[in-house]
Amino acid sequence: MKQVIEWLKANDATLVDHLARLVAVPSISTDGAHQKEIDQCASLTCDLMREAGLNNVEVLRCGNSNPYAYGEWLGAPGKPTVFLYAHHDVQPINFAQDWLSDPWTLTERDGRLYGRGSADDKGAIAVQLGAIAAYLKTAGSLPVNVKMLVEGEEEVGSGNLGSFFQQHKDKIHSDVIVVCDTENIDTGLPSITYSLRGIVSLLVEVDSGKKPVHSGLAGGLLADSALALSVILSRLYWKNGKLPVPHLYDKVRKMTGAEKRTLKRLPGDEARWREEHAVLEGVRFALEGKTHNYEQTWRKPAITIIAQEASSIKGASNQVLPHAAAIVSCRIVPDQDPDEVYQQISEVLTKDPPWGVKVTVKPHGSAKWWMTEPTGPAFSAAMAALKKGYGVKPVAIGCGGSIGFVGPLAELFGGAPALLLGIEDPKTNAHAPNESLDGGDFRKLTVSIAHLFENLGALPDGKVKAEKPEAPPEPPAPSAPAPAAAQQAQEPQEPSHQA
Repeated sequence: MKQVIEWLKANDATLVDHLARLVAVPSISTDGAHQKEIDQCASLTCDLMREAGLNNVEVLRCGNSNPYAYGEWLGAPGKPTVFLYAHHDVQPINFAQDWLSDPWTLTERDGRLYGRGSADDKGAIAVQLGAIAAYLKTAGSLPVNVKMLVEGEEEVGSGNLGSFFQQHKDKIHSDVIVVCDTENIDTGLPSITYSLRGIVSLLVEVDSGKKPVHSGLAGGLLADSALALSVILSRLYWKNGKLPVPHLYDKVRKMTGAEKRTLKRLPGDEARWREEHAVLEGVRFALEGKTHNYEQTWRKPAITIIAQEASSIKGASNQVLPHAAAIVSCRIVPDQDPDEVYQQISEVLTKDPPWGVKVTVKPHGSAKWWMTEPTGPAFSAAMAALKKGYGVKPVAIGCGGSIGFVGPLAELFGGAPALLLGIEDPKTNAHAPNESLDGGDFRKLTVSIAHLFENLGALPDGKVKAEKPEAPPEPPAPSAPAPAAAQQAQEPQEPSHQA
């Protein structure tokens, strides 16, 4: 490890340059206008994989997907195989006037590295390859086997990823999953994410006529589709209580007392959250009663209207509009079922339409929630690695976002543990102007992944999964009815979940 750490220090400028080269490619996947750049970024990622020392490097596709970059190193027989995931596509440059530097030029200011994709998620590519190179350029080998996949369409929903996994399941099969696409709860505080919310999106369309009509002729006579849509969407307003959707909370898993106590020890307060999220003065949080901010965003369902249209303000005219539409996005939590949630919200939106307008609701995409117990050999190895890399004790946290492939991939790998390591922090501004990555955390995470390889490679017999507790022996059948107290004592206790 001494040689590995020294190599990382000596080659720091090179690793930052690798990130700069990745950031320089505008691999925007959301607008359909940057296919050339997406292909270029996949090719560049493959070049960096070869430079780090990976073998069998290639660009892969699945159907009409954007390109995946893949590379592997399998020279550690008998050791665990680690599957590394990242993505090379990025969000567009919205609000370009608010960027303080060129978004396609990695720029350092006050210890942070600014640029589109610097954190989400090209920083992960540079970090993972840096840890790999540190071993292969010094010891000539890794303490584990590695399979690395860098996706090209994460920012547009990873529509082909599930099919890709099935198509290449033998090629990519691994023992441990490592994803660097989540957030540290604070700068300099390493965090392992053990729960993700899922998502259910619905397209809501309202139709009241076949054509727009001059409001001077028909205003007050004809049903206004835009106003009808607003009335329908207002049914989702929860003030500061629970979301007003019948049965939505029936299956929501409650946080344990231990989890709630853990929340209170994590950094963060109202003043900080208001500043980080740029909340206007006088605007209240929409929290459910006195629910803790982290519980609300990690373990409570949430509804957001992410798009709404009837006509453009620029092209507005005095007309009664015949059509209006919106996208309703609902974050779901353990143990909610996506299909049930879709149906529950649909019923609220379609019931008793104003003026009898036609209301149509269609699915607009979904992803399941994911949650695991952050225990066992792999998690212990990761916690120890992060402590070495950052110099402070890591924390296990939840996340309000969704990474839909984690659960299915873990199942595909036979219940492989999934380690979600933070690369972003509260100042990152992912998807927004001035996206950035803390330079110190960039280096610390690289060192941590190097230690993670070392720790996983040192596990006895390469066992990375938590041992399942043995089932208790069956009690002997009583010859006569047992007393009530004895019957109660024999009933199994529900296992606890502790963060």
